[in-house]
Amino acid sequence: MEITAKTKKVGLFGWPLGHSLSPVMHNAAFAVTGLDYVYLPLPVAPEFLAQAVEGIRALGFRGVNVTIPHKIAVMEYLDEIDSSAKLVGAVNTIVVDDGRLIGYNTDAKGYIRSLKEAGVNAAGKSAVILGAGGAARAVVAGFIEAGAASVVVAARDKSKAGNMANLFSASAPVSGVSWDSEEFAAALANAGIVVNATPLGMYPETKKQPPVEWDLLQSSTVISDLVYNPLITSFLAEGTRRGYTVVGGEGMLIEQGALAFELWTGSKAPTKIMRQALLSGLNNKN
Repeated sequence: MEITAKTKKVGLFGWPLGHSLSPVMHNAAFAVTGLDYVYLPLPVAPEFLAQAVEGIRALGFRGVNVTIPHKIAVMEYLDEIDSSAKLVGAVNTIVVDDGRLIGYNTDAKGYIRSLKEAGVNAAGKSAVILGAGGAARAVVAGFIEAGAASVVVAARDKSKAGNMANLFSASAPVSGVSWDSEEFAAALANAGIVVNATPLGMYPETKKQPPVEWDLLQSSTVISDLVYNPLITSFLAEGTRRGYTVVGGEGMLIEQGALAFELWTGSKAPTKIMRQALLSGLNNKN
């Protein structure tokens, strides 16, 4: 890849960034499509976020992805917030269009696209989301847009689950429960899909799992995990052992990245290449 003054620049805001695999995925996609773009990791401390946002405008960036801890804070510095980001309440992608900064969220649609790629239709399903953080919020928004029958947010702290449910209750049947409640058990028994949106099971603490009573689940329930390192979490392995359909977390990472790619370039993303790059990056990382 030859980088020149004409090369269009995109990147990733976060703090700290560590070893993000987004540059690997996107630069592989740009290379195979022949697009003159480069994706740069851009560590931005919280106190410099406002200057960094103005910096991408001044430096002629086409846009950036946004990750922890900036997804909510960045919204006040943008010129426009797309409906996707308004529903989730956070921005993970910025597009610079004629000098205007427009915020989007591709996590919700990316998650639903990852389910479709795995042959799972979210429409009409009763969903149980484990966790009440930012990832869970995006998944709830995705299910609402996809026409899920109901969504239950379950967390250790019932108040956190309830607060998240209240954000969406005006537009869909969303409720919040605690992990140790009878309501949680009833939700699991009715679930068409159960999603781990917590870090439980993430490398290096790979033996951890969310508190699911497996015997309560229907045989048709789909088991989904947003954790992608490792690719096969303890939660997914147990689901497979018990005969459930399982969907790993790498799909959401790829599909949300593909949607950002398409917003920046106007071209269809080469998701197969992005997947290969991600898997190669994960192998090298571990």
